[in-house]
Amino acid sequence: MRAGRILHPELARDLATLGHTDVVLVTDAGFPIPAGANRVDLGLTPGHIDVRTVLRTLLDEIFVEEVHLAGELKTHHPRLYGETQEIFTGSGATFHATTHEALIAEWAPRAKVVVRSGSFEPWANFALVASTAPFDWFADDDVTILPAYVERRRLITEAVRPDLAEEKR
Repeated sequence: MRAGRILHPELARDLATLGHTDVVLVTDAGFPIPAGANRVDLGLTPGHIDVRTVLRTLLDEIFVEEVHLAGELKTHHPRLYGETQEIFTGSGATFHATTHEALIAEWAPRAKVVVRSGSFEPWANFALVASTAPFDWFADDDVTILPAYVERRRLITEAVRPDLAEEKR
């Protein structure tokens, strides 16, 4: 048994296959998951396992550089938005506003794995873009660090709380 690690065999396997820029889509219980998607269903009963637990658990297992979420989350479900900010504080991930329709039409088909939670609440859908370990890559002194990694390292070391930037939706 793996103490303190993901016990779900399919989810553990799927996360181990992720590479840089692969997408993990974390959804609420009602999200329309495409037929044929690599689906890991964690929804047991309404509210269990909830999306917050899934997000926290995934962050213990993978590096995430971007989180794409419906822009309405910030204004229409501020409690979940604040809790999501807290979960990703210091992770190095940046938030990007999209639409629910884009999560369905663009992000779901692109996802390497879709993790369905038992959450029964609106706007609880997140496309996580996987990254590499920001402190392990470019560790040699004679290698120039890419600007994106410099920024991610700063977001982590300064424990920056992500927020949706004013961007087009």
